[in-house]
Amino acid sequence: MSRDVTGTPQTSPPVLAAYSYCEAVTGQQAGNFSYGIRLLPTAKRRAMSALYAFSRRIDDIGDGTLDPESKRLRLEDARTTLDRIRAGDIDEDDTDPVAVALAHAVRRFPIPIGGLDELIDGVQMDVRGETYETWDELAHYCRCVAGAIGRLSLGIFGTVPGARDAARAPEYADTLGLALQLTNILRDVREDAANGRTYLPSEDLAKFGCSAGFHSALPPAGADFTGLVHFEVRRARALFAEGMKLLPMLDRRSGACVAAMSGIYRRLLERIAEEPTAVLRGRVSLPGHEKALVAVRGLSGYDARSVHRQTARGRV
Repeated sequence: MSRDVTGTPQTSPPVLAAYSYCEAVTGQQAGNFSYGIRLLPTAKRRAMSALYAFSRRIDDIGDGTLDPESKRLRLEDARTTLDRIRAGDIDEDDTDPVAVALAHAVRRFPIPIGGLDELIDGVQMDVRGETYETWDELAHYCRCVAGAIGRLSLGIFGTVPGARDAARAPEYADTLGLALQLTNILRDVREDAANGRTYLPSEDLAKFGCSAGFHSALPPAGADFTGLVHFEVRRARALFAEGMKLLPMLDRRSGACVAAMSGIYRRLLERIAEEPTAVLRGRVSLPGHEKALVAVRGLSGYDARSVHRQTARGRV
């Protein structure tokens, strides 16, 4: 491996091209996450883009129009690719740029790649059409499809030397993933219902009279839909408050990335809380300029300080 004048290993042109492909995918499709990823230094930004591109590939299989058996086979192909990466069988001449970039990232950072196996497990749950009776059951699914991504990302971010409670960093990263995923679930209740999916726990739906599902722009007759949304929002806020304990353990740029991504989702959550029925009329989102503002504040450390203040007051 060649090195530059500082002794840093140089990245070969084929690997750089693979990373460029992954960064293009991230820029085009990552939406909320791209605002945080842009704040990272080059090596970490490339690695996160590779991780996102592979994760997106898995998600797209689950969300695609193939029949369940075809989806299952494609997910197994993805798992085989992970096995090849673990075995060191992907080199820079491989024809799959996402695999090339991810393999390089795994060699450079201590990424717990088994988290991508968990993501595949979670998408397989979607393909099987599983539903969830309790929060504990839904939390298991969320850990597969989102908590695992938090733990994988932590392998790229790393923790600062001497960080207090650093051993709990994977736990906090996992919890933050749950908070983001629960926010996604609230945002997408109408879209998921149209696709035949229900994620919110059955016991919660029954408690608020929403077992009939969400197939129109109006709540089910006699349902306390606002009560249901506020109940889940409180759960998500508690998850954010716990997960954001990760921030002081990260370096400035990694912390800014996390603060930006989580800040966007927390704002989205509060927008849903302000007008719960809006999620039945369409996808609730933030304008680009607001996302950019959150990202800038994350880089300045504003959101990190804000999180600590709001956590102390129990408002996150």
